[in-house]
Amino acid sequence: MPERIREVTAFLAEVLAPRAPLTVIVDGGDQGAAAAFAARLAAAFPPSARAWRVDAVLGLSGPSGGRGDSALNVLEPAADRVIVYLRGGPRGRRGNGEGERRAQVVIDHHDPSWPVIRHVHPRLADPERWYLAESRAFFGARAADWDAKFGDDLPAYATAVATAEPCPGDLALDVGCGTGRALPALAAAVGPAGRVLGLDLTPAMLDAARAAGRHARAGLVLADARRLPLPDGVAGLVFAAGLVQHLPDPAAGLAELARVTRPGGRLMIFHPTGRVALAARHGRTPRPDEPLNEANLGPLLAAAGWEMVRYEDPEDHFLALAIRR
Repeated sequence: MPERIREVTAFLAEVLAPRAPLTVIVDGGDQGAAAAFAARLAAAFPPSARAWRVDAVLGLSGPSGGRGDSALNVLEPAADRVIVYLRGGPRGRRGNGEGERRAQVVIDHHDPSWPVIRHVHPRLADPERWYLAESRAFFGARAADWDAKFGDDLPAYATAVATAEPCPGDLALDVGCGTGRALPALAAAVGPAGRVLGLDLTPAMLDAARAAGRHARAGLVLADARRLPLPDGVAGLVFAAGLVQHLPDPAAGLAELARVTRPGGRLMIFHPTGRVALAARHGRTPRPDEPLNEANLGPLLAAAGWEMVRYEDPEDHFLALAIRR
């Protein structure tokens, strides 16, 4: 068994075994993926907890299930039920994301040999047990090819930086900077009297930023967006592209971004694809409970000390601009 699969299934078994008796449903993925993953998960449980049977259950996830299959693993029939959703499957499949929405565990399974945990309900495990390692596993495997795959987005980043209107001489932060696609535009905007820091928790992403030469006018810092190594109120602009929706606790993340921003400073939440187009890329539609939904994001920002002053979500980009109160 590949080591990455072993790591993921061992962690899930460690988290779930103490909850027995329980029912674990593995849903989603390409044809046969759920049954295969379920069998590996069952094997990861200690021998004393392997009184499973593995059955195929079709259509569990309803409209979002499409032609995919599901597998039902049972220690014994129990009221405590956990759904593990494999985010993957045919690219042409469309649904409303109901299967993923109901899941307590979500796993990126587009590459079955490299599964990555993307969500675990807090009642099962504190994010400190999985978030950092799994995020690095997800983005680290993609870092080398990131610019080749998404290089056409660079003009959109420059436009978003211009919309944020950084002030010359300011400190601008690109939190979750990835390969640093916003860094050149930020450096040009704050000018020689200003300073730009790109912060990311994945070393391979920062290596890719250096390989692209984007460290020439910006400092690169290995850091977790939830605990930034910066004093209070130092930044005039925080640029956050593709960050908020990946945080296990978006409210806490927005509060941390507010902590490092001075009153009157700005936050630009950005993605070079609109929410509808991005969801369609993953075979679903946007869900009402997503943090970037306008009805949710405004209150989240307000509770963290921000005032949202602009919200755009057309097909070709997403942005929300907020001012630090």
